[in-house]
Amino acid sequence: MRIYVPATVAGLRRVLDDQALQPLSGTAFALTPGLRESYASGDDEELEYAAMREAARASLRLLAAEMADDPELPARRVVVSADVDDATLRPDLDDAVVRVAGPIPMSRLAAVHLDLSEAESSVRAAVAAVDAADLGDADAEFVLGDAEDHELAWYAVQELPFVLELM
Repeated sequence: MRIYVPATVAGLRRVLDDQALQPLSGTAFALTPGLRESYASGDDEELEYAAMREAARASLRLLAAEMADDPELPARRVVVSADVDDATLRPDLDDAVVRVAGPIPMSRLAAVHLDLSEAESSVRAAVAAVDAADLGDADAEFVLGDAEDHELAWYAVQELPFVLELM
């Protein structure tokens, strides 16, 4: 199963150090039966994209926690896609949520999706608004939409050391 794991730039640095990705609480997102049922139409590619967007929004929550300690961190959403065999569906949490049992080795990582530098101001604003958006604030949801208008850039896993070096 292809999964989408929310992460941060600091988390990517840990991936390089550990040669594995440890999703927070094992949480990831995927094209699940529940996600498929929640859309009236859409092919697998469109629904995989919807799962990745959910992971990108979760990345904002991770960024909020990290930036509370260090506001100068790069404000970029990160999603790591991986192929795993042991994902457990968690429809009690959300349509696209899955859990993985442990660290995901580098060999199972498929790609890294990362905001470009021009998204940083929108992402900073979204980090500040994500909790209010979760509680139904329409203005905060609009702020998140500005960040989500920025497409995540795609990088091959082997490019990760170079991408991080340039940041």
